[in-house]
Amino acid sequence: MKTKQEQLIGFIQKNGGYARSAELIKAGFYKAVIYSAVNEGQIERVRHGVYGLAGGPDVSHPDLVTASIMIPNGVICLITALSFYEVTDEIPRYIDVAVSAGSRAKTTKDLPLRLYHFSRKTWKEGVEEHDIDGQKIRIYGLAKTIADCFKFRNQIGMDIARSALKNALEQKKVNHRDVMKYASSCRVTNVMKPILETLL
Repeated sequence: MKTKQEQLIGFIQKNGGYARSAELIKAGFYKAVIYSAVNEGQIERVRHGVYGLAGGPDVSHPDLVTASIMIPNGVICLITALSFYEVTDEIPRYIDVAVSAGSRAKTTKDLPLRLYHFSRKTWKEGVEEHDIDGQKIRIYGLAKTIADCFKFRNQIGMDIARSALKNALEQKKVNHRDVMKYASSCRVTNVMKPILETLL
């Protein structure tokens, strides 16, 4: 019969190599078992409240992986998503995460998260799943991300939104039809249409 620590390791492995402390406790692993596994070097504390297998491979996007574990119903958005798609020179100071209006999400000082509350309709639209280091990360597709950037232009800056649109078109990562489809659902058609026309 497996020891509690071996069961803990198995649980984290099945979870893609990472797990929140709340998930571990809910699964019946007490803090003493978790701390013992950390002290013995079997698992490591990735961030406050998040544990991973010790000696695992280097993670290419550790903050995105951690954010997806901390906020499983969140979707990576805005500048963080632009950076992921490599259409902006901006270095994100926060991990931008969209949550459905009215929902709650736990944040931590250990991870620089910035939450945006989207209406349920726009929150559900344009979500893609990307496999990053064995974790399924929910990120808005690029066309949806650009439309969202125009919608939140007062918070992130119009220059960032315009530059991302220009870069995405030049790199042929989006087409104008998809962009305008999401511009309509985000109610920024009147803002985006004249800018798009000058770029085409």
